[in-house]
Amino acid sequence: MNTEFTTSAREHFIPNPHLSDEVNGSIIQSEIEGGVYVGDLPQGAELEVQTQNRSYRLVNQGNGNVLISGHPRFCPEPVLVHIDGSNWGGSMLKVSFIGRGMHLEFRHPEYSTVITSRIVEIRPVS
Repeated sequence: MNTEFTTSAREHFIPNPHLSDEVNGSIIQSEIEGGVYVGDLPQGAELEVQTQNRSYRLVNQGNGNVLISGHPRFCPEPVLVHIDGSNWGGSMLKVSFIGRGMHLEFRHPEYSTVITSRIVEIRPVS
């Protein structure tokens, strides 16, 4: 696994007694699977995010904004969106995080909130 895209640079999650075992487990699993916080990327950094159905290219523009392309309807050409984070297929969001095994959620200027299929890989573009 590429350590550039793990959460090891941040404090590891400590299970919260006020959250269910399922929620605590999902948060811990996101640390195991790895990912990247958009705010930790330098401006101009490029990522390829491979989901079950598509391959997206993201270029960090700063402040949670990226140029994204790769979907024939939502972003056939690069469009500026805001990354909200990733979810586990429900309403709980890990804010500003792009995580393996999760669904990327972003705000599109025309289509409002877009949620991708499950992320299978995240790679830097050289």
